[in-house]
Amino acid sequence: MKITKKEIFTIPNIMGYIRILLIPVFCSFYLQENYIWASIIVFVSSVSDLLDGKIARRFHMVTDLGKIIDPVADKLTHVALAICLAIHYPWMRYLFVFMIMKETYMAIMGIILIKKGEHITGALWCGKVCTTILFIGMLILFLFPNLSTTFVHLLICIMAISMMYSLCRYIYIHYHILKRLRENQR
Repeated sequence: MKITKKEIFTIPNIMGYIRILLIPVFCSFYLQENYIWASIIVFVSSVSDLLDGKIARRFHMVTDLGKIIDPVADKLTHVALAICLAIHYPWMRYLFVFMIMKETYMAIMGIILIKKGEHITGALWCGKVCTTILFIGMLILFLFPNLSTTFVHLLICIMAISMMYSLCRYIYIHYHILKRLRENQR
């Protein structure tokens, strides 16, 4: 993959860099218990995540680099959010561990499929829904730090179920791709 200077500085890619740079900022605000500013920054990051893909497609700025930066920014943001929230909400630690397991699986399978010559297309609808649920759930927990324990646990369970469903869909699809590849080798 050859990356040109033009690809590095597309508007969607710059938005991805900014999202990555916002991570220590919202973490700092959250750890200082300035939940409003932390939430505003996470919200801005989320909106830019929605817009960068639309801008890339609308103005023909889709790049291979952008296909890497966008999910990396998503995952780094999710991890940072989960770590911050795990300090305040102990159940988030379980979600964080599950998140690491899911993303490790996805990375390993991505590498395996690429090595086998498969074209990786990007997130499936279930992955996008999962990402949306995670962002909304964590934003709610960021913005409202005094929610009832029952509501917090329910929200964390909803996020975990969405991740579980997404992971199961990806495992199913990967299984069938690998099965097809094995049959083609015969």
